[in-house]
Amino acid sequence: MKKVILSLSVLLASYAWGAPVDVAGPDGKLIVSTDVIGGKLVYSITYDGDVIIENSPLGFKSDVGDFTQYMALTDSKRGEVNKSYEQDKIKKSHIDYKANTLVNTYKGAFGHEMSVEWQVSDNDVAFRYIIPSQNGGDTGAMVINEEATGYRFPKETTVFLTSQSDAMIGWKRTKPSYEEFYISDAPLDSPSQFGHGFTFPALFRIGDKGWALLSETGVDGYYCASHLSDYKDGVYSIAYPMPEENNGNGTAAPGISLPGKTPWRTITVADRLAPIVETTVPWDVVEPRYKTETPARAGRGTWSWIIWQDASMNMDDQKTFIDLAEDLGYENILIDAGWDQNIGYDRMPELLGYAREKGINPILWYSSSGPWNDIIQSPINKMDRPIVRKNEMKWLRDNGVHAIKVDFFGGDKQETMRLYEDILSDAADYGIDVIFHGCTLPRGWERMYPNHVGSEAVFASENLVFGQVFCDLEAFHATLHPFIRNAVALMEYGGTILNHRVSRDNKSGNVRRTGDVFQLATAVLFQNPVQNFALTPDNLTGSPAEAIEFMKNVPTTWDDVKLIDGYPGKYVVLARRHGDKWYIAGVNALKEPVKLNLDLSSLGLKSSVLKMYADDAAHDFKIKDVKVKNSTTVPMEIFPDGGVVIVAD
Repeated sequence: MKKVILSLSVLLASYAWGAPVDVAGPDGKLIVSTDVIGGKLVYSITYDGDVIIENSPLGFKSDVGDFTQYMALTDSKRGEVNKSYEQDKIKKSHIDYKANTLVNTYKGAFGHEMSVEWQVSDNDVAFRYIIPSQNGGDTGAMVINEEATGYRFPKETTVFLTSQSDAMIGWKRTKPSYEEFYISDAPLDSPSQFGHGFTFPALFRIGDKGWALLSETGVDGYYCASHLSDYKDGVYSIAYPMPEENNGNGTAAPGISLPGKTPWRTITVADRLAPIVETTVPWDVVEPRYKTETPARAGRGTWSWIIWQDASMNMDDQKTFIDLAEDLGYENILIDAGWDQNIGYDRMPELLGYAREKGINPILWYSSSGPWNDIIQSPINKMDRPIVRKNEMKWLRDNGVHAIKVDFFGGDKQETMRLYEDILSDAADYGIDVIFHGCTLPRGWERMYPNHVGSEAVFASENLVFGQVFCDLEAFHATLHPFIRNAVALMEYGGTILNHRVSRDNKSGNVRRTGDVFQLATAVLFQNPVQNFALTPDNLTGSPAEAIEFMKNVPTTWDDVKLIDGYPGKYVVLARRHGDKWYIAGVNALKEPVKLNLDLSSLGLKSSVLKMYADDAAHDFKIKDVKVKNSTTVPMEIFPDGGVVIVAD
């Protein structure tokens, strides 16, 4: 017995230490260092010599074995990625991606093996686990019960986070719906609201050293989606879905076939905020999963429900909003919940035909259905199973419907990821684009699934109808989204409310705190290829004519993005380019005016005089010409809860 114990001790000791292996981005500033310390895998990240992430754990525990301890480095391979691609649904239309790669292979004391693959560009780190068949090829499946993957930040770090909700709470037990309050510039050890950690993406400020944005990408039906744990023992860790999500349906731990790969974990790092806002890493490291016969259809649309609510789901009101779309020159109308009961399948061809006669594409709402919540808003039981779903897709195609909006998912389990993927795949077969609502963060899906054109996963405009507190916090949230939520994925927000009261009569309901130009600015700040704006017929005559003219012309697809200035939760000025025209939008969440001298040299503007839309101190709509000083500098003052927009070429 002593001999056996001694032999095992010697074996384990041989796996205790390894030599550090580093990989840097092309410009050499961003460096990932990997190591094996005491048989445990760790990594750290520095940027321009400053520590961004201290030694943090890697590995996972599975039903096949423990990949968190008694590990040894057996091989390292280096390489590089240099590719270009086009993408018309995200913040940039042409992307050049360069990264250095490192694949470290490790073997455990009991024979199990795995690798960690790294891609490091100038401002982005992506990594994932690669797991071969185990036990000499005899083991071809694995359940990963827990990840050790963690993030240890320096003590001076502050956080910008939104909590992971309890499961099976809220409206019809549909949560988590990824619409919780944010904490901003909070201490590193701030607890989550519900005790379940925090939702991706997550932003961290490392004192005066820099910033880090954490997320994940490449999640599909082969894995669950993840989030961050609460801060524990100095580390934020990868956390899997709660067992009670989706009414207990599905597994909390992912099961994968071997050989297999996990999704990519991403870390965007910089000493300033621009690379955070402008990152394309969620799409750089994934590839399209299938081809479609027609490209995704971007465009603007009207949407009765967001202001007129459930009572508008009738033939006359929907025709009114089709007419509104025609008046605005928009491409779409979103027809929301209840159309199947209030209008009926037998009368829908009349409504859909009316839209087609006007040149307007209808988008129809559906519940995701199934036994995972209590939703009764219809149509129900049309999207949860393949046979009925394909029959519905055929009906949609035969009636000229090219897009759907599917709502109320409420969980991140592997089975739920499969449902997202199945809906997208079946819809693609029938030439139909898909928007998700009441859903999780899309994780690289814009590129992975060509017909994916929108996902909510945010405190969206509908909340302004539900409570005054959301109106009071509208500016605060608007100054967070470009730095966090919208930085890693398209964001179906459904904003630009020009009613002063969030109601049909514009006299009752919650009070909008923000100015009209603030609302115009959100049409630029919030990026999604399909935008269903909250305009109403009364806005055509009751709102400033210049505001309506702006909304008639604002695009929804962009060729480039530049952060001009800002700080999360305080203010933001962002520039987006469509063709040769730049749209520069700014909003202010502070209690005092923000006075700026904007450096626009990176935009290459030709005009010496710019037209500026601005809310004044009283939120009156103003237009003025602004001279460009020194060819590049533009003075700007943004009043509290106000906005500024410049359109220039």
